[in-house]
Amino acid sequence: MAGSKVGSIGEYIREQRTRAKISLRQLADVSGISNPYLSQIERGLRKPSAEILQQIAKGLRISAEVLYVQAGFLEEREDDTDVQAAVRGDVLLTERQKQVLLDIYASFLKENDAEGAPPAEDAATTQDERNDGNGKEEVG
Repeated sequence: MAGSKVGSIGEYIREQRTRAKISLRQLADVSGISNPYLSQIERGLRKPSAEILQQIAKGLRISAEVLYVQAGFLEEREDDTDVQAAVRGDVLLTERQKQVLLDIYASFLKENDAEGAPPAEDAATTQDERNDGNGKEEVG
């Protein structure tokens, strides 16, 4: 089973590299990892250490945490909201785009918490109460 995990991290790195339109040689240069070693990781022949994953993440401009989860070093978070889970699971976004969206979402949550904003359900009800049933706010 460990062999399949090693292969999956390599496949994941290759997928992220291709999405970022970076060649193997370019990633090796920006991450400071030798081209042959990086190639072996992508092919599932080598299991990278946490330090190597961090360098690869920097080169790909993605979160090292994502690579740690893929490699089995960390467990995936279970306390994600529906929004966070949807963003993390979206295969059309790059890891960098996902991280930016998650950071923005977290800043909104923090801002709402600081202002004492009502939970989303209460906010929706309040908006509905102001509407006249046609989606327009009553003026008054």
